[in-house]
Amino acid sequence: MLEISGICKKYRKKQVLSGVTLKAEAGECIGIAGGNGCGKTTLLSILAGTRKADSGSFRADGRELLGHPKLQAETIAYVPQENPFMEELSAKDNLSLWYRGDKEAMKRDLESGPAAMLGVPEFLNVRVGKLSGGMKKRLSIAAALSGKEKILILDEPGAALDLACKELIRSYLQEYVKKGGVVLLASHEMEELSICSKLLVLKDGKTWEVPQSLTAKELSLRF
Repeated sequence: MLEISGICKKYRKKQVLSGVTLKAEAGECIGIAGGNGCGKTTLLSILAGTRKADSGSFRADGRELLGHPKLQAETIAYVPQENPFMEELSAKDNLSLWYRGDKEAMKRDLESGPAAMLGVPEFLNVRVGKLSGGMKKRLSIAAALSGKEKILILDEPGAALDLACKELIRSYLQEYVKKGGVVLLASHEMEELSICSKLLVLKDGKTWEVPQSLTAKELSLRF
């Protein structure tokens, strides 16, 4: 379903990505770990279409996405580290701004879709500036998936969240892949990485598959 090959990116004299290659099938969650500054965010933002690669290919169901921003936007749901919402508006108003369907579709989503599963209705009328980090993250995932995309890319989704919110997001991701979705998840947290069907380390600009049985200390030694 998803094939990434030869992704390269250079910033001035620094080669950040040097031919990243990986594959994923429907129903897989791929975890990506690595040290600070190794290029995880750069890679995910290229795949999501918010940054350009110097070279490489990213194909989903046989269709090339790189260089085709409209197709990329229709195929990928992206949840960056920073939430993109307007803090002076309510969660509902922000969801309306980012939502890819009509009002009826959003209503159904809030009743039985990703937004409902992530608990968004409980804080729908609260101004985003007053929401906790976990609530903002749940809203961000719901907004990203409003187009019913089958590929979900998340950059450190559990960072600075409380245990209850982390568990809610993990449960949702497990349900998402059970329904045939593909998840690419960059994280430093072992609990998040434990739900992944495959674990990769990004080092020296390339990805290397490692055993999922590694402890946190053993994994960090691979960085």
